[in-house]
Amino acid sequence: MADDQSRTFGSDFKRFFGRGLGVLLPSVLTLWILVKAYQFVDSAIAQPINAGIRAGVAEGAEHWPALGSSFLPNEEQVNAEIVRREASETGSLDPTIVQRDLTRVEVAEWWNRYALGLDWIGILVAVLSVYFAGRLLGGFLGRRVQKQFERVITSVPIFKQVYPYVKQVVDFLFSDDKPIKFNRVVVVEYPRKGVWAVGLVTGGTMQSIEKESGEALTIFIPSSPTPFTGYTITVPRDEVRELPISIDEALRFTISGGVLVPPHEALPERDSEDAALGSDEQRILQQPDAPDSHSDSGETKES
Repeated sequence: MADDQSRTFGSDFKRFFGRGLGVLLPSVLTLWILVKAYQFVDSAIAQPINAGIRAGVAEGAEHWPALGSSFLPNEEQVNAEIVRREASETGSLDPTIVQRDLTRVEVAEWWNRYALGLDWIGILVAVLSVYFAGRLLGGFLGRRVQKQFERVITSVPIFKQVYPYVKQVVDFLFSDDKPIKFNRVVVVEYPRKGVWAVGLVTGGTMQSIEKESGEALTIFIPSSPTPFTGYTITVPRDEVRELPISIDEALRFTISGGVLVPPHEALPERDSEDAALGSDEQRILQQPDAPDSHSDSGETKES
C-alpha cells in the first residue's frame, strides 16, 4: 500500500517514457543513420552521375540522330524557341545552341517520366565503380598509383593533418590488410588488480619479455569510443580469461561504453517494480521494522 501511495503521475511518466525511449531509440537511430547515408550517397554521388548520363544521352542524340531522334527538336520548335527568346531577351539565338538546349530539356523530361527506375542507375554505377576501383588497386600497378596519390595528398598542408587519421579509421573498419590481426576476446585485470578490461589477443610476445614473465600473450586494450586507439600490454597466459563473444561484439561493447552488451552475456533484468523504486524508497522497504502506514502506528499505540 505504501508503494502505491508513493507513486505519482510524474514518476510513472518518467518510468514509462524512459522505457519507451529504450525500445524505440535504437530502431529510430538506426533508420535515421541509414536514411542520412542514402541521402548523402544519392545527392553527392548518384545525382551527379545521373546528370552526366543525361548529358551523355543528349550529346549522343545530337551526334547520332538515328539513335536519339525522339529527343531532337524539329525546325518549327527551334524557330518558336528563338522567337520566345527574342521577345524575352534571354538566352542565345544561335539555332545550334537553341537545338542543344531543347534536346537537353527533352532528355530531362524523359528522365523524369521514368525517374523511379532511372535514378537507381547512378547508385548502381557508383557501386560498380567502387568495386572495379578495388579490383584495380589490388594489383601491383594499382598499389603504386595509390601510394603516389597518398604521397601527394599528405604533402598538402591541411590534408596531411586530416587524411592519415581518416585512413586509419577506414583501414581499421574495412581493410582486409588490417595493421592489427585479432585472434580472440579476453578479459584481464588492467590497469590494476580488481579492475577488469576487455582486450583482443594479437598473438605471442617478444622473447625478452617472456623470459621474465613466463608464457605470455600480447593483448590490445581498445579505448572508448574510438577502438582504433588503445594500449598494448603483455600478460602472463594464466592471468588471461577467455570471453565467449566475437570480436565484433567486443568492439561494439567498447564503442558504446559498455551499453551494447552481447545478448547472451546480458545480466537478467531486475523486477520491474523494484527498478521503478527510488533508492530512498528501497532503503525504507528493506528495513524490517519500518511501519507500513500511519494507521498501523496509531493502532499500536492504542493497543
